[in-house]
Amino acid sequence: MAKQRGTALEPEEKRKLNKQNLSKLNQIFQFLIPYKGAFTSGLVFLLFSSLTLLSFPFVAGKLIDTAQGEVWIFSDLHHIALLLLGILALQSVFSFFRVWLFALVSEKAMRDIRIAVYGRLVRLPIPFFDQRRTGELLSRITSDVGLLQDTFSTTLAELFRQVVTLVAGVAFLLINTPKLTVFMLATFPVLVLFALVFGKFIRKLSKKTQDELAAANVIVEETLQSITTVKSFVGEGYEVNRYSKGLDKVVRVALSAAKYRGAFISFIIFALFGGIVGVMWYGANLVASGEMSVGELVSFVLYTTFIGGSIAGLGDIYSQLQKAIGSSERVVELLKEEEEVEQGIVLHDCKGSIDFKGVTFNYPTRPEAEVLQGVSFQIQPGEKIALVGPSGAGKSTLIQLLLRFYEVTTGQIQIDGKPISHWSLASLRSRIGIVPQEVLLFGGSIRDNIGYAKPGATEEEIIGAAKKANAWQFIAQFPEGLDTLVGERGIKLSGGQRQRVAIARAILKDPAILVLDEATSSLDAESEALVQEALNELMKGRTTLIIAHRLATIRKVDRIYVLTEGKIAEQGTHQELVQDAAGVYANLVRLQFAD
Repeated sequence: MAKQRGTALEPEEKRKLNKQNLSKLNQIFQFLIPYKGAFTSGLVFLLFSSLTLLSFPFVAGKLIDTAQGEVWIFSDLHHIALLLLGILALQSVFSFFRVWLFALVSEKAMRDIRIAVYGRLVRLPIPFFDQRRTGELLSRITSDVGLLQDTFSTTLAELFRQVVTLVAGVAFLLINTPKLTVFMLATFPVLVLFALVFGKFIRKLSKKTQDELAAANVIVEETLQSITTVKSFVGEGYEVNRYSKGLDKVVRVALSAAKYRGAFISFIIFALFGGIVGVMWYGANLVASGEMSVGELVSFVLYTTFIGGSIAGLGDIYSQLQKAIGSSERVVELLKEEEEVEQGIVLHDCKGSIDFKGVTFNYPTRPEAEVLQGVSFQIQPGEKIALVGPSGAGKSTLIQLLLRFYEVTTGQIQIDGKPISHWSLASLRSRIGIVPQEVLLFGGSIRDNIGYAKPGATEEEIIGAAKKANAWQFIAQFPEGLDTLVGERGIKLSGGQRQRVAIARAILKDPAILVLDEATSSLDAESEALVQEALNELMKGRTTLIIAHRLATIRKVDRIYVLTEGKIAEQGTHQELVQDAAGVYANLVRLQFAD
């Protein structure tokens, strides 16, 4: 079972930077290979940009020394000032190409990763989705890949720049001002070490705040997803109160963290500037004794500023890399998930015979519960059969197995005399059409939703399917016609309209086998009549399986199978089954018509 993730960072999302974890990040680097030329060029420009900027403090120091009468390559202050401006201009050019090249690489690499992740997601088997929340999977493509994008476009570049600045800056100071540099190196690392230890404690408190906020956000998510339920039970006040209590916890934890953070910042300011005062004091003594020029002291201060910024930046970069490793691990884990096996025989001319032979089944998430127990029945081409029984009897499971959303535990399902495991998935599913009880349309146009069954379908084909489904009469009344947007999940259409769009889609698909999940059960009388007429047109000449909830709709089918507790308890026509007064079907009929 996959771990359910909230919005806050979890401990396992940040990984140590060891060889094993860095190798996980390296797997994501494979997506950079097609763009290695641009990436390498970006690194070169980054190196030039860093080294060029590091020359600025040295020249600035020489500007001060020249003003005091010392001789350098350039003796004119104006020339030195122009040289400083030239350094900045050159550095700006290098920085532009560095930023543009890294953006080019990261955008294209992230596009490839997103396509790879999404392509893998839609090809994964249904049991995978049974064990994951939709929000978690969405975060792989959004949050995780977004974090990796920051890593490629900014974090890696900053890591390289800060390392170059740190190493080159310290090296220059050791050569140019060795005494003051040794004094500085003996002071600042102690402060940095203390800051890192105390900073880790602060981050733990911040994480606790994030956890509490995540818990509060879950309340908002649940409320908005079930807003109709909340309103129908007049639960607005209760939900607001529940959210308010959650935020109170956030405030308490955040204020506790703020006290320590305030103390930490106060100490850092005092210690950091105290260290700077100490270095300046020692530097002033060296200037007074003639061991160091004023210009060299200015250069030292500027270099120290650069180096201090690099050290501070490395802490944040380290944290970003830890999170990037966690993100890369989850992305790679998803890319390694086993896809559905699509290879097999192509089912060209499907007659539509179906044969269930001793099928037993347990859902992967509930292996202890046997949903189907040795189910066997046959359907001849063109026959119309109904599956009835109480909720949980296994009716929908039979359809899911027929579509190979799951694999049977034991037994076999055959279509046209061959096991469905031998057919290619695309070929098998393209021969089966479904009209569900609750139709969920895509958020595009009516044209998109009907044409989804047959990419590239002509206008005439789509209109023809809509007419056969009794959908054209309402589509033609819309100002935009087929281009009318249906809204998210088809919310802008009524239930009957959605059903007829779904039927039109099934007609356009032209399947040999049709599955109807009681498509009229939630409609008013007028809509039901129109939908039933469309279904009768759709069922002509097709093998049809009807999952029946209202028994009045299946009186004319060729055969009815009654399922109870995963077994076929009875089978026969409506007339045959109602004659057995003690039978399950007869009892269901009495219960329904008694209402």
